[in-house]
Amino acid sequence: MIADVRAVVVDIEGTTTDIAFVHRTLFPYARARLASFVAEHPGLAEMAAVKASEGVADDAAAVATLERWSDADRKAAPLKSLQGKIWRGGYESGVLKAPVYDDVPGALARWRAAGKRLAVYSSGSVEAQKLLFAHTTAGDLSALFSAWFDTGVGAKSEAASYAALASELGETPGAVLFLSDAPAEVAAARAAGLKAVRVVRDGPPEKGAIASFDELEL
Repeated sequence: MIADVRAVVVDIEGTTTDIAFVHRTLFPYARARLASFVAEHPGLAEMAAVKASEGVADDAAAVATLERWSDADRKAAPLKSLQGKIWRGGYESGVLKAPVYDDVPGALARWRAAGKRLAVYSSGSVEAQKLLFAHTTAGDLSALFSAWFDTGVGAKSEAASYAALASELGETPGAVLFLSDAPAEVAAARAAGLKAVRVVRDGPPEKGAIASFDELEL
């Protein structure tokens, strides 16, 4: 039982969606299409940003940089933005469909019906987040959420990011519940005064953690 929660913020990877989908499906899909997408869409702001930050002038060098960032899973804004644009095509064509854990759709709907605001906080771009939840194996869940946050609000391992997130939601930190599989993120959220619970989808039970959203009573 977690009392006095007015907003629930969820992570994605390992929390609502199997981390394997992101790393084995989404990342390779975008990586394989970076060069062709750039060639088909001249004048991309993301390319200008890469060139400026890396001191390169031609598209080939900028694409090579993006590919290196992708291989290293670097949380660079130009890369995340381009990945989102590439994934959009995959989702809209039906090639990509995001799996969510079985308990997620029902829990989100239940919390929303109880008057809780729902939000997402992920290192992936807001566009990528919206695409994922609009194209899940359980259907379009995007309408359940009223706010979306990426690293534009700050790094997920920093307490200040969660304080800023609560402020943007218009809530006191103690009225916000954050759910994530990452211990460092849970610790940072708690340091900012949020309620935070670790989600452990696989592996042995852990004290204070949950394996399913259905374990939470809000």
